Amino acid sequence: MPTDRDNSSYRDRSSSRANPSLRREVIDGRGSIDSRTFDETREIRPLASDKRDRSGVKLDAVPENTRWHSQAGQGFTDYRGTHPVVRQTSGAGRQRSRYAAMPSVPQRRPWGLIIGALVVILAVALIIGFFITQSGNAQENAGESGSLLTFTDSASDNAQEGSGEAGAVAAGPITLTVTFAGDCTLGTDEAFDYSTSLNAMYENQGDPAYFLANVAGIFGADDLTVVNMEGTLTTSTARADKTFAFKGPADFASILTSGDVEAASLANNHSSDYGEQSLTDTISALDAAGIVNFGYDRIAYMDVKGVKVALIGTYELAEGEGIRDSMVNNIQTARSEGAQLVLVYVHWGIEREYVPNETQMYLAHEAIDAGADLVIGSHPHVIQGYEVYNGRYIVYSLGNFCFGGNSNPSDKDCLIFQQTFTINGNEVEKNDDVDFIACSISSTSSYNNYQPTPAEGDEQARILAKFQESSDAIASMAQNFG
Repeated sequence: MPTDRDNSSYRDRSSSRANPSLRREVIDGRGSIDSRTFDETREIRPLASDKRDRSGVKLDAVPENTRWHSQAGQGFTDYRGTHPVVRQTSGAGRQRSRYAAMPSVPQRRPWGLIIGALVVILAVALIIGFFITQSGNAQENAGESGSLLTFTDSASDNAQEGSGEAGAVAAGPITLTVTFAGDCTLGTDEAFDYSTSLNAMYENQGDPAYFLANVAGIFGADDLTVVNMEGTLTTSTARADKTFAFKGPADFASILTSGDVEAASLANNHSSDYGEQSLTDTISALDAAGIVNFGYDRIAYMDVKGVKVALIGTYELAEGEGIRDSMVNNIQTARSEGAQLVLVYVHWGIEREYVPNETQMYLAHEAIDAGADLVIGSHPHVIQGYEVYNGRYIVYSLGNFCFGGNSNPSDKDCLIFQQTFTINGNEVEKNDDVDFIACSISSTSSYNNYQPTPAEGDEQARILAKFQESSDAIASMAQNFG
């Protein structure tokens, strides 16, 4: 795990799903999904019961289609048609033995038996063909309804199972809406005043749905909602030697599920605030709640409306531009694994800076060039503007969101970003079907009540104007970049 170089201060002004329709797959770039097929061919040969040449008599029965459908963890359905096998008899047919000692007696041929046998054989062949065809259709229908997949988490080497549409790329065009929100710190620092902490608010409210109640309608109306999970869900007491370290109990994962959040990035400078065990505990807590989680070299794959979506989380602060190769490799791995839509969440930048730096722009452009369809940023704890690069959107910072890292930050502005993608096979159309939703991290302006709320009226106009000002600065910066 990268070491934390971010010592920028947080200021505390106090006293000092599971959603079963979604699917996921986490791999390390080496995983593979096997698919197999077989051909089944049955033959019924003609009978020759006299000395006439019957070399031209043949009857083959083969299935028109044979399909194999896996339910043993691999999940891919492969289709391969068989070809009829034609068998030709050779020579003049079988000859009956002659016995010289026997008197020559005219022989009667049992034509009725022969014709009857042929009719029976033909009927059996037709019946077999009918049932094989019906079996093939049943297998095809099973393939269309999905099959089991096996997923591997490279961080823990534990297999997890989910359900999803398997195999072929979904037919297009398909439209889906993805929503991103910023930093969610579902916990507190042990040095903070507990009475004004997110933890105390959770206890006082007695309902995890309180926190995202004002945005749950937005998240519930989309197809996928993703946040940055900045902090730990753990009982570990091995606090890292750093200025701020955040943790909450595993139950706090229900804050996300109750607000219709489906996925969370863990690639940030607070994911191991209580050691490696705290990261493992956080993963377990999110898994148990049905929240897809990803970050560093853990790529998450989700089936969203039949589209294979890859979620990649990158942490820049420890390595700067040096993280470029790892990020690009993850994007290329996702593409090689058949991802149709690749979304990258990057933790980067300088706190309280409203314009991104050159490292952010460099990495964002590299991600798009490598095949990312969208790049989202967080960490500065304030909003930064956006850029359209090669037809793809880059939003440099969404700011805080459900943020337990400060009971009353001076800048409570934040953003929700939405984009509706249109996917045709493996092609993602370039479009401007986006929405920037101005919000505050609190439903009250006097302190942080940990309840993100969309802004209205003058406040909405003010936040969007500030966002546009940053975006204008980014456009000027991009003209002279590279």
